[in-house]
Amino acid sequence: MSLLYKQLRIHQVFGANTDVGKTVLTSALVRASAAAGHPVYYLKPVSTGPMSDADDERVLALVGQHKGRVHSKCLFRFDDPVSPHLAALRANEQSTVERTVPTDDAFVNAVASHIRDCSRHIQSPSHMYVETAGGVHSPTLSGTTQLDAYRPLFLPTVLIGDSRLGGISSTIASYEAMLLRGYIVDAILLFRDEYYRNWEYLTPYFAERGIPVVSVAPPPERAPDPALDASLTESYYKDMVPTSGDGAIFDVIKHLDTCHTRRLGELDTMPRRTLDSIWWPFVQHGHVKHEADVNVIDSAWGDFFSIYNGKRPTSSKVSTSLLEPQFDGSASWWTQALGHAHPSLALAAARAAGRYGHVMFPEATHLPALRLAERLLQDGPGRGWASRAFFSDDGSTGMEVAIKMALRAFATREAGALGGARRKDLGILGLKGSYHGDTIGAMDACEDAGVYTCEWHDAKGYWLDPPTVSVRKGKTVVSLPPAIAAETQDGNADVETVSLSWTYNIEERLKSSLAETYRDYITRTLQNLKDGDGPRIAALILEPLVMGAGGMIFVDPLFQRVLIDVVRGPDLRSPSEWSGLPVIFDEVFIGLYRLGLQTSSALLGTTPDISVNAKILTGGLVPLAVTLASDSVYRAFLSEDKVDALLHGHSYTAYPVGCEVAHETLDIVEKLAASDAWTAAREKWKVPEPEKANQTAVWSFWDPEFVHVVSQMEHVAEVMAVGTVLSIKIRDDSAGYQSHSARVLLDSINTAVERDVLSPAPGGSPFGIHYRTLGNVAYFMLSLNTPANVVRAVEERVWTALENGALQK
Repeated sequence: MSLLYKQLRIHQVFGANTDVGKTVLTSALVRASAAAGHPVYYLKPVSTGPMSDADDERVLALVGQHKGRVHSKCLFRFDDPVSPHLAALRANEQSTVERTVPTDDAFVNAVASHIRDCSRHIQSPSHMYVETAGGVHSPTLSGTTQLDAYRPLFLPTVLIGDSRLGGISSTIASYEAMLLRGYIVDAILLFRDEYYRNWEYLTPYFAERGIPVVSVAPPPERAPDPALDASLTESYYKDMVPTSGDGAIFDVIKHLDTCHTRRLGELDTMPRRTLDSIWWPFVQHGHVKHEADVNVIDSAWGDFFSIYNGKRPTSSKVSTSLLEPQFDGSASWWTQALGHAHPSLALAAARAAGRYGHVMFPEATHLPALRLAERLLQDGPGRGWASRAFFSDDGSTGMEVAIKMALRAFATREAGALGGARRKDLGILGLKGSYHGDTIGAMDACEDAGVYTCEWHDAKGYWLDPPTVSVRKGKTVVSLPPAIAAETQDGNADVETVSLSWTYNIEERLKSSLAETYRDYITRTLQNLKDGDGPRIAALILEPLVMGAGGMIFVDPLFQRVLIDVVRGPDLRSPSEWSGLPVIFDEVFIGLYRLGLQTSSALLGTTPDISVNAKILTGGLVPLAVTLASDSVYRAFLSEDKVDALLHGHSYTAYPVGCEVAHETLDIVEKLAASDAWTAAREKWKVPEPEKANQTAVWSFWDPEFVHVVSQMEHVAEVMAVGTVLSIKIRDDSAGYQSHSARVLLDSINTAVERDVLSPAPGGSPFGIHYRTLGNVAYFMLSLNTPANVVRAVEERVWTALENGALQK
């Protein structure tokens, strides 16, 4: 990840094209920095061509009398003067000794390691320049374009513009390509070609964007006589970098220093400014009293934040980077699917923003929304049962829409049987511990208990206490609530099952005596509710398989399946027709492969009448939710009177940017689902390869042996791991949302730990882990493409913290 030092100002130099003078102008920057009295570090990560033309050697030859202050280095060198990816390919084609071509990770680690090595020698303000090869999209050794390959380092940049014919276009295009990937462009340099005069156009163009453009005279033509050529070149650099310390290049040096100082100052003041102005969600501000408690995120890439550590005592060391990687252990509140700043998603967003911005949607359509709706209905979670897609802003608003749909469908069908009951008295059936969002309607669909409440919360319905699944001491256990345990033959609250995979084999378990116990208990409870003074139940709302915000409660899927069967009644039904009660699946959290399954329907063996997807839907880039509904639900709103319509909407309904990003996300996710990495993870959990098994079997990216070992630990009450989710419940007599036991026990993982080997974080720096707790439950979440070595490293840190906690007890 990004490296930032108080005393080492680093800039990466990109070119708008090949042969735009990148090395000439970088040499001028190096020379000016050295002339200003600074130690200078020049790095050319990749050099192609003969040694006589090597940029790292040429820079040393051009710095003049200050050569002793300059340290030059090349990391990967190839003889063929072609694009790096082709040079690497040809080197192996033409040699009997195969050269290892570094992966993107190894390449970035090599660059970051060199920067860290240089930082250890700093004793005074120093400058560093990292010069790339060719244009911004020229491939690196692996074939990945430079903008994407270098992006994890997130170094501030200088762009060398193109002064030739067509150079205005290539310079602006390069700048925009950098901007789309989040790069900071501090300055633009180019030659002053008096014929094409590109600098005249580019200077005001970039001034409007707050970026200075500096033009300098082009170098002299290369003379055939080496001595004369050297003399002319030296004269050129003396004119550009005069001993007086004045001139355009020195102005650039001062500007880059100012940018560096400004960035340091901004990062340092952000905690105080945040404490003075921001009201965080789900945070008791009385507990956040110090600037060091504010997690300042400077950038993010993949599964990692790049955070500012300048408020810690260790940051006073000159050689310590003020930025360090931090693993995003909650997948940024469950939204991340493909890692932060995924370039394909950024480009998809730009594509839709450039074409549409936002447009009115009622009685209209646009391609991103239409394609996404058709995809979700025909090949996504709505396949085989849903006929309509309704767009909204986020999971909570998507659930508001779902509740309105279900209540209207029930009220319309049961209009003659409602008696004197008003439609506003209808309630829902749900499970204790459920959570469907923070808007009032979604809150009213949850029990008025715990912390998810407010003054207007008016819970409307009845909530069953569900049995749960967990791994305890290496055994899979179904924990029954007292009311259900009392109805079993032995009365035991904890039922050991054959295995985790068997526990999620619903078709097999439907034949069990426990299924009959569930059915009898649910049937009797609903009859008692109907005979009593309870509300008229109009819909069943479930978070399938896992109730997230309630404490990562893994509900026994058999109980949910039986509950659905009971409320629907014994009559055979078409998937497009609801019976008994409309059934809503809140898949905001678990949907679209969060648990390794596209949808819970295949595993549960039944489909909903309404479902909601969000979070993973857009890969964690922009908010968007989609509520899917069956045709019978849709028809409840269909008439000639407008008042019968679903009069619900959002200003940004079917936001084209969100829809386009969602479509791109699903493209990538579907490829991941068929990848070797997923196959390897399934094999560890002994999941067979047939397509049906992949749709219904449970497995996880977390190692099964790790789960087994953690479940045996002294401090651990139970563990569960499915898909990307890992949940660890800590033993605590004061268990509940307000418990701090999980946070206290795992506090050490928040801090990066120095190791003798490179970490799997981009760049190899030690990393901490940002995680969230739900009382005495700590949970961790991966993206769908988190590398296996990152997962293993996180497992090791978690295990170590739990082990140390046991030893300190």
